[in-house]
Amino acid sequence: MSKRTIIITGASDGIGAAAARKLSADGEHVVIVGRSPAKTASIADDLDVDYFVADFARLDEVRTLAAELRERYPRIDVLANNAGGIMGTRELTVDGHEKTFQVNHLAPFLLTTLLIDRLSESSATVVNTSSAANSVFGKFDLDDLDAERSYSPNRAYGNAKLANILFTRELHHRYHDQGISAAAFHPGVVATGFAADSTSVMRLIYRTPLKRFLMPPEQGADTLTWLATATPGTDWISGEYYEKRVVQKANPQAYDPALAAALWARSEAMTHESAAPVPE
Repeated sequence: MSKRTIIITGASDGIGAAAARKLSADGEHVVIVGRSPAKTASIADDLDVDYFVADFARLDEVRTLAAELRERYPRIDVLANNAGGIMGTRELTVDGHEKTFQVNHLAPFLLTTLLIDRLSESSATVVNTSSAANSVFGKFDLDDLDAERSYSPNRAYGNAKLANILFTRELHHRYHDQGISAAAFHPGVVATGFAADSTSVMRLIYRTPLKRFLMPPEQGADTLTWLATATPGTDWISGEYYEKRVVQKANPQAYDPALAAALWARSEAMTHESAAPVPE
């Protein structure tokens, strides 16, 4: 069997880097994407894999990334949308969107849709890294996606992770018949640098001795690597949300097909190139 081309975003550390190591060791053709040039290059050098640098807080860099991936890879077997994180005080990106929502949802939405024909031609799998925060903190308001009326780091993160699941379900609905399979997953509470720069109370778990009780990145990456390499329709169900290789219940809003379709339409409008950017 020929090597599969597996693209992993957010792969300069944490579960993305752990998944890249495992999949590369298993003989897959891994391509990593990260925000930090130095950290991303270091992982790529260690694994002897291709890499790209893109800041998901800038949609122009996502568009450039998509163009480079299309040019370089005639086949993309797996796209793992793993980049993301929880932020601090409310901040707008240069594109005019709340940063948590853009980095966790809008950027991967844009990357995926810009690659959609390549993914369809390749009968690809799309894996979206979500979080149990979708149920704990998510309370979706389609008319306040940029959190102008109500913001907290936890709620913004929970809503973005809920958006990942809604996107997964709508991607399945629209493109499964065209060859694409999609799944979202919760990696667990993993010992990484997650939330270190946030004002969320979650940062206390990651910056105190409590961190030693968290699972290692390799364990957190297990479901990602499983979804990337197992067979959809046989080993897992497209459109579902997983944890520890088992389908989990998500936020009740995740199962609203009208909300999923509306989010897709809003996301298309928010990522359109004609949208007015915020001056730097």
